[in-house]
Amino acid sequence: MTRPQIQFCTSADGTRLAIATMSQRTNPPLLMVPSMGSDPGSRYWEDFWAELAPRRFVVTFDRRGFGASQRDIERLDLETEIADIAAVADHLGLASFDLWGVQEGAGLAAAFTATSPGRVSRLILFGGFASGPQIARPGAVEGFNSLVTTNWRFARKAIADMLLPSGTAEEKDEIVESLKNSMSSEMAARGFEFYWHLDVSEYLEKIQTPTLVLHRRGDVLVPVSAARSLASLIADARLVELDGDASMCHQNFPQYIDTVWEFLGEAPSGDHAGPVAPSAFRTVLFTDIVGHTEMMSRLGDERGRDVLREHERIVRDALAEHSGTEVKTMGDGFMASFGSVTKAVECAIALQRAFAERESDEPLNVRVGINAGEPIEEDGDLFGATVILASRIAAKAEGGEILVADTVRGLCSGKGFLFADRGEFVAKGFEDPVRVYEVRWREE
Repeated sequence: MTRPQIQFCTSADGTRLAIATMSQRTNPPLLMVPSMGSDPGSRYWEDFWAELAPRRFVVTFDRRGFGASQRDIERLDLETEIADIAAVADHLGLASFDLWGVQEGAGLAAAFTATSPGRVSRLILFGGFASGPQIARPGAVEGFNSLVTTNWRFARKAIADMLLPSGTAEEKDEIVESLKNSMSSEMAARGFEFYWHLDVSEYLEKIQTPTLVLHRRGDVLVPVSAARSLASLIADARLVELDGDASMCHQNFPQYIDTVWEFLGEAPSGDHAGPVAPSAFRTVLFTDIVGHTEMMSRLGDERGRDVLREHERIVRDALAEHSGTEVKTMGDGFMASFGSVTKAVECAIALQRAFAERESDEPLNVRVGINAGEPIEEDGDLFGATVILASRIAAKAEGGEILVADTVRGLCSGKGFLFADRGEFVAKGFEDPVRVYEVRWREE
């Protein structure tokens, strides 16, 4: 699994922005401008990042006023949003890069490309539009913003229905929760006001960068006619209309990802250059801080970072003591591998005990998931079904829990560990149900 690694930068007007990066810096950079409130750490983005990260240094960020970026902002306009994109790229030292914009982020990406000639190598616009007033009636905008400010809970459900009309209840609930955690109702109202009035038409004719416009025909939020208008205003833009109604680019991405790779000058998905073979048998462990986003919002950057440093110290000490290898850290969690299943479980128990015994007024609730198998190793990272399932298992755990795959429990037979059967679940991307067990680590 590829999880974001978080860092911060400061935009031109002093606004703090949270940046998420994935994969190796040696890969060609791909910067994504998300829609407001998009959560790159959501489990529903995992497979999408896993597709992009082996071949690109993937960068995205929380837009100003949202997520882990600074919430109390004075300005929210096109000028500052363009400056924020520049700040992220400059902070990471990206002289030139491919740029991908989603929904209203597509308009921002287009405007940045027009005002920064030569810096963007290729431009991808997904679910975008040239002019908000073309896609929304004034009365509807006022009514929706009134709903956002008076009944934010109901408004979040309405947004989820528009973004994923055919999505499952679980997927929509994830959006509802993400919106709750990433923005206040007041900021949501400001954001939608900006969304509906955004107009980048005057910038589009200035773009000389190769551009791919992707749009789903059944998009409820932004009709496909808006994409056709957008593409017609950009010289030599390529428009690809997709089946479906999801506004979010990570939904059903295999439908179009080969088109993206072709546009970026790469081989189709799954046809990576160079041999990729399974590595030796490994035990893969994931940790994840429960409520990380809320904690950072509550404590602020400085205090929140102090807590994260303590979390990192505890995990790294435990890994060193139990012969674990840190594969990568994702800001709110770790991915580690072990040559021994027993050492991995012992490490997980040591971690939970250390977090439980930690004396602080800011508790750290960490969940742990473990799986074993033969992952794919490439450039120091691990990929494949073994890794993805370990991540899915970790996501099923509660704070303070350790969940392991049936394979791990079997390999630990007779080692003195106590397991409780937690039943089966169908992990996303896997056809067969997976049985998981909880490791009982608390002394009764």
